[in-house]
Amino acid sequence: TDFLQSTRVLVNTLPLTDETRDILNHQHLSQLMPDAVVINVGRGEHLVEEDLIKAIEDGHVARASLDVFRQEPLPADHPFWQRPEITITPHISARTLREATLEQITGKIQAHYNGQPISGIVDPSRGY
Repeated sequence: TDFLQSTRVLVNTLPLTDETRDILNHQHLSQLMPDAVVINVGRGEHLVEEDLIKAIEDGHVARASLDVFRQEPLPADHPFWQRPEITITPHISARTLREATLEQITGKIQAHYNGQPISGIVDPSRGY
């Protein structure tokens, strides 16, 4: 937690696992430098939503930019819509680039066909 105490901008890109679920909670947010900025582009279940509001009200967090939520789309009556400190984006932080994606997929198919190692294989036991 030493790094949290010297962090003014926290960007979450973690995969969602049992260990990372609810990691953006009041205990961690309250350790950030005063008037910190929180950006969550990982998964909605990383953030304890009520704890973010409390951290804003307590002055630990000045701004937040959120691209993912526990419930998507974010309901119209959700408290985040009423908070000027929170910027909401519609789950668009990682745009898929068509040509690069096709090149990556065809490269992996060719590597598999030729018996070569393939990178980026999902390990279900790790959760990603």
